[in-house]
Formats: sequence, structure tokens, C-alpha cells
Amino acid sequence: MTNPTDLPKHLSLEESRGFDRKVIDYIQHAAATGLYEIRGLGAKRHVPHFDDLVFLAASNSRYPLEGYREKCVTRTVLGTRFASRPIELAIPITFAGMSFGSLSANVKESLGRAATELGTSTTTGDGGMTPEERRSSKTLVYQCLPSRYGFKPDDVRQADAIEVVIGQGAKPGGGGMLLGQKISPRVAKMRTLPEGIDQRSACRHPDWTGPDDLAIKIKELREITDWRIPVYVKVGATRTFNDVKLAVHSGADVVVVDGMQGGTAATQTVFIEHVGIPTLAAVRQAVDALEDMNMRGQVQLIVSGGIRTGADVAKALAMGADAVSIGQGVLFALGCNSETYVQDGQHRLAINDYEKIGTRPGYCHHCHTGKCPVGITTQDEVLEQRLQPDVGAKRLRNYVKTLNMELTTIARACGKSNVHHLEREDLVALTVEAAAMARVPLAGTSWIPGWRER
Repeated sequence: MTNPTDLPKHLSLEESRGFDRKVIDYIQHAAATGLYEIRGLGAKRHVPHFDDLVFLAASNSRYPLEGYREKCVTRTVLGTRFASRPIELAIPITFAGMSFGSLSANVKESLGRAATELGTSTTTGDGGMTPEERRSSKTLVYQCLPSRYGFKPDDVRQADAIEVVIGQGAKPGGGGMLLGQKISPRVAKMRTLPEGIDQRSACRHPDWTGPDDLAIKIKELREITDWRIPVYVKVGATRTFNDVKLAVHSGADVVVVDGMQGGTAATQTVFIEHVGIPTLAAVRQAVDALEDMNMRGQVQLIVSGGIRTGADVAKALAMGADAVSIGQGVLFALGCNSETYVQDGQHRLAINDYEKIGTRPGYCHHCHTGKCPVGITTQDEVLEQRLQPDVGAKRLRNYVKTLNMELTTIARACGKSNVHHLEREDLVALTVEAAAMARVPLAGTSWIPGWRER
């Protein structure tokens, strides 16, 4: 009889591909508890991404622009279809909707201050508008979500745009979550909820069942704001082509498409990793839908979900987006997963607080616990003081300025005097999958997999 220890070394230490340590841990946790995992942030699996595209910069066949002597325009206008007062931004990079409740009040104020200084917009998220957020934000987008938590007509009238949220990239088809440890007295009052009790939002709006009902809701929102401000419709990237067409048919001024790499404060891991399509594929389908309806340029497209760098922004614009929206990048810029936080002008270690929730900096996705060691995704009175609005605003300003400089650097290198002149023809793909999804040639060839010229 063969002793197990006598097995060849390559077999005795070989991990199963289908049942690796991660899957075994999942199965054993499910067997022990009968519960699924809830966590924050976005997908951890690898999917085709903007990293799989590269730019064809100018050389002999096209001339680049001088970075210090020739301007590159970044001005972005959103909501030109029906609104009498479209939004005009200095840059095509906006802050995504993240709620007070998910984030601390100090973070929401940081977002508003930074957006104002940068000449861009921020978004309320679920749970309503805080006075600090409205005061600090020159341009504020007010979200209307299925939960309608904290939704007030008077607040709608104070907004600069309205975003009707049908789906979110991290959990399309599912409602939001805010666990009881983050339902503070103030959050509970804003949302008319009991303190300390888990909150699960509805997965669909209560007063419509299709695009015709959505059209009625959009008209109601226009009436309450005297048709002044734009109405966005946000969809999680799934059946993107048809969803975008229906949003346009319903009367949207702007469509927001959020890919599966988008983040969340809390949802089931099975949603984050296995529902939705990558942002790369969603952008191309959204642009196809607008072009199919001959609405490109009349209805603006905002893309979100995994936008991290100026290169990501440039690639999204080249594929046809008018602007991008960033969420997870904002959190990391504020100090998410940092080893330290700033207090009294000093950097202080947060390692012990990461250990208390069973993780380490660089691995933390525990936004749902309310125990954020750096004071970002918390309602704890002590922890939230670890991020002060002036510090947060400065970090965000630096981060987004860097993104914008990278964006204009790439645009100039491609010979563009306006970032909105970037086009799909400027891109090639490094993988077959990315070439097919983005519908750009595989690098070094003229081949676009799965596509034949009409």
C-alpha cells in the first residue's frame, strides 16, 4: 500500500484549479454558518479592463502637441438635451454617488470642497442630502434611488442635477445595504429607520415597472424643478445596449453606465464577483445604443466602475464617453487601506485597528462594519474624526488634478487639442478579449475579433 507521503512532490503540493484554497474556504464557511459573505469595495477577480488597451500616439503620420505651449481643453457640458441650465464642468471627472451613512459626514464635506475647487460635481448617494454637503458643493447631483430614503422635494429643488438610479455596477438587480452598526441616530433620522437595525433597500423603484412609467417619473422631476436642471439615469452594466436605449426613450439628458468593477459599501460577494459585465464591454455597448438612436452628442454618457488613473479616463473618453465618475479611487485617495491617518497634524498608525477587524492595510474591504480604521466608511464618533474635511479635500484635489494632467498628457500625445476629440481610432488592444469587447484592433493587426465591416 502506497504511503500518502510517498506521492510525487508535484502532486502532493498541487492545488486544484476548481477547488483551490479560496473556494474550499468559501465552502467550509458556508457549511459552518449557513451565511453568505457581505463586504465592501469592488470585484477582486481579473476581468478585461482598460489596462488591456493602449494608445497609438502621434509621430510621423500625426503630430503631437507641445505640453507647455499648446492648450488642451477639458471643459465638459452635461445635460444639453432638455435642461435649460445644463451643467458645465472644468474637467470630465466627477465624483460618484456615495451616501452619508456609508461615508462619514466629514468625508461628504471633503467631497464637496474638493469638487468645488476642481470645478466638477459630486453626488449625494442614498439617504438624502446633508447641509454640509450642499454648502460645500458648488455643483451637486441629487440621487433618486429605489429606497427613497431621505428623499425630499425641497432638496430636489436645491440640486444642480438629478440622477435616477436604476442599478449599480457592483450589484445590478440588487438593492443597497447599510448594516445596523452604521445606522447612527442621525442616519436613522434622515432615513426614517430604527437605530442599529440592518437596512436593505428595494431592488426596484416602487412607482414604475417599465420605461413608460420611468418617462412619467422623469417628467414629474422636471416639473418640480421647472425643467431647469438635467436628469440623469444610472444603470448597472448588464443588458447595456437595451437599457441605454430605454433610458434615452424615457427622456434622460444623461445616461450613467456603471460597470461591474464599481464599488459598494456593502453587498453579497456573489453579486460583486459574478453579476454584471466589465466596464470595458459596457462602454462600447452604451455608445452603440446612442449611435443607433442617432443621439450621440445630444445625450451625454458618463462611465463609472473601476476608473483609477488618467489613462483610464482617456480610454473611456476615446471609446465615446463624455465624462467619467469615480468612487473607489476617491476612497483610496482619502486614505482607505492606508497604514496611517492624520490627527493634530501628525501621522498616526492604524495597524491595531485593522487587526481588530481581522485584516491588514492593502487587504481591507470591511466598509460594511462601520469600523474603518482611517475614518472614511464609519459613523463612529471617534473614528470619523480621523479624517478632517480640510485634509480630505486636499488629498482629493491632488489626486484628481493628477488624473486630469495624465489625461491631457495623453490627449496631446495623440495630437488632440481637446480631450473630447480622443477617439476609438486612437486605441488598440493587447488581448483578443479586450479587442472584441472594445471593438478596436488587436495591436499590430487590423483584426477586430467577431466584427465584420458592414
